[in-house]
Amino acid sequence: PTNLSALPTEQANLTAEGTILGTLQYMAPEQLEAKEADSRTDIFAFGAVVYEMATGKKAFEGKSQASLIAAIMEKEPRPMSELQPMTPQLLDWVVKRCLAKEPDERWQSASDLMAGLKQVTEIGTQVAPPTLVAVPPLWKRASPWSITAAVVLTAIVLWSWDVPASRPLIKLAINPPAHAPLADASRNDVAISPDGRSIVYQALVDGRTQLYLRHLEEDTVRPLDGTVGGTNPFFSPDGESVAFVMPDGQLKRVSVVGGSPITLHHTGEVWGGGSWFEDTILFAVYAGPGAGLYRISATGGEPEVLAVPKPQEGLFEYRDPNMLPGGKAILSTVRVGFATFQTHVLSLETGEQKTLLEDSKQAHYVSTGHLVFEQRGTLMAAPFDLDRLEVTGDPSPVLQGVRGELASWSDYMVSDEGTLVYVPGSMSKKRSLVWVDREGKTQPVTEIRRDFKDPHLSPDGQRLAVSVTSDLGVVDVWIYDIARGTLTPFTFDGTSRSPLWTPDGRRLTFHTHRVNEDIFWMLADGTGEAEQLTTSLTVQTPLSWSPDDVLAYTEGAVNQRDIWVLPIKGEREPQAFLATQFDERHPMFSPDGKWIAFTSNQSGQDEVYLKPYPEEGGIEQISTEGGREPLWGHDGNELFYRNGNTMMLVPVQTQPTLSAGLPRLLFEGSYVYDSPDFMSNYDLSPDGQRFLMVEEPEVSTPINVVLNWFEELKRLVPTDN
Repeated sequence: PTNLSALPTEQANLTAEGTILGTLQYMAPEQLEAKEADSRTDIFAFGAVVYEMATGKKAFEGKSQASLIAAIMEKEPRPMSELQPMTPQLLDWVVKRCLAKEPDERWQSASDLMAGLKQVTEIGTQVAPPTLVAVPPLWKRASPWSITAAVVLTAIVLWSWDVPASRPLIKLAINPPAHAPLADASRNDVAISPDGRSIVYQALVDGRTQLYLRHLEEDTVRPLDGTVGGTNPFFSPDGESVAFVMPDGQLKRVSVVGGSPITLHHTGEVWGGGSWFEDTILFAVYAGPGAGLYRISATGGEPEVLAVPKPQEGLFEYRDPNMLPGGKAILSTVRVGFATFQTHVLSLETGEQKTLLEDSKQAHYVSTGHLVFEQRGTLMAAPFDLDRLEVTGDPSPVLQGVRGELASWSDYMVSDEGTLVYVPGSMSKKRSLVWVDREGKTQPVTEIRRDFKDPHLSPDGQRLAVSVTSDLGVVDVWIYDIARGTLTPFTFDGTSRSPLWTPDGRRLTFHTHRVNEDIFWMLADGTGEAEQLTTSLTVQTPLSWSPDDVLAYTEGAVNQRDIWVLPIKGEREPQAFLATQFDERHPMFSPDGKWIAFTSNQSGQDEVYLKPYPEEGGIEQISTEGGREPLWGHDGNELFYRNGNTMMLVPVQTQPTLSAGLPRLLFEGSYVYDSPDFMSNYDLSPDGQRFLMVEEPEVSTPINVVLNWFEELKRLVPTDN
């Protein structure tokens, strides 16, 4: 089951200052506020134990730790006599005094408490609950230490110091269940409702994302109907609906209580985030012909364009729009260079736009008078004047270690009432390169662990090129020498990935963001300058070389890619191979160069197809129940592809005519799947018997929740509000 737990301290130092040990139901308010505890704290716990012994009910209860904490801090337990009518009134009074919120109002010592209990047994009403008949002798012999021992130490809770007593800072962790772990989709994977009571997160189920709902007062999660493949969730203002985006670019909304999603609009481009204000949804498209800021009715219809990128002025794309209070201005993230972002504000009354913050993204205004934003894995905050739309103080760090990518989203969100939700982690992951044989047995390629993606073997199998993301979130192409065991950087600009060897092994082709999203190549020994092969305003990714030096690549926005080819010999004129209304990707030349295998969603889901090249001919479907990332065997008689966690094999004959057998399973495993924007994440050894895969450790990534975070924010970054 899903577990909501307090964030643990280091296990080796359980008794460090500020660490609180104990079962939550028996903790006194001062423990939850990290105030100094004394013998009166033990008396509170003793009162809770006696209450439970006498009534069979706990003094304080809640469906979750968050609601239990609220009950201890704010509620009074029901009189014991209501639950157990035979309870002496004097005992009710003794226990109620034990459970007073303020220590000064409780029994001040164990001897005072024992005197009160003695009165219950000797002066009381002669009526005592059966569960207490044998109790008086035990408690007459009690000492403060024996009272403490009555509290079972079973949980570890860490609360923050130096916050107002009325609003303690409470840190919790939600561990998604094994069947629906948190995804890592390079998107904003978590959202929180405005009232801070519910979250939605992107789970990874059978290799595909799906949105799951978790109420903080409950211990279970459940999938939202019709959200398989959905990403980028965000709540409606009333918290009753969630908007999200499907892989094909459809913007949808769904009720949190169930029912089929409603399609609001088909963006058809690269989604740049969205938010919901009153009855309007704001969203951004950050690449392609339709790039810009938009708003649309929450019931659907045609969107209104609010702003478009101006590359000639250094404004390349918009992301993550959200409305400021009053509905007259919009905050948004603007990219002004590769992985370089600013926070802008756009006035809806005048159309004026100005920069508020440098080196910032995903900014949100909160009611404390701050702009909260992300900067290279750290949450920052700056005082903000809502009337003048101006930052009035220097930004300061407020939380480190938020998961994200330098050129993409960060996983955090803040509710209107002050609850922060975020995914902890760094911008890079510790992945391994492994060999996997046809039976699924693995062997490490190297003990080096980095954030590896897009591995590709040289034609002789002696080296592999791979994309590596650094801890700062920048990505470059590296070369690993298999025999020597050395990993060496090949590019140094922080914008290059998707390496692909030429058929002779002399050059490496790669995707880079040096200019736009173009393809370059360079001598594999690192000498000479990189040469630009293609030019486009949309993303281009090199995928395959034919034996006679024709490059197959994809071009276009995510969800709307086309397949192009570029003959290197001659005039190097790009030619469209497959350009339709569907999303085509992963083009792979057959060993003889006469066929191209590719992925398309023309059937409504990803499947693998074949099409002849350069001759005209029809398209033949190869996979039967979903598939992508095709790869040819070296003799051209086998075609491999992936479907979720499975590696599939299809026997193929292309001469004299095309014929394909039935797909069969080779092996299963949790290996890194392809990203939406780039190339396949596996390759085949020269002998065709082993696969080069990227393995990610199976770790449970939690979702952290911080209740009453605004109190901490005001303490760290004071404002004039």
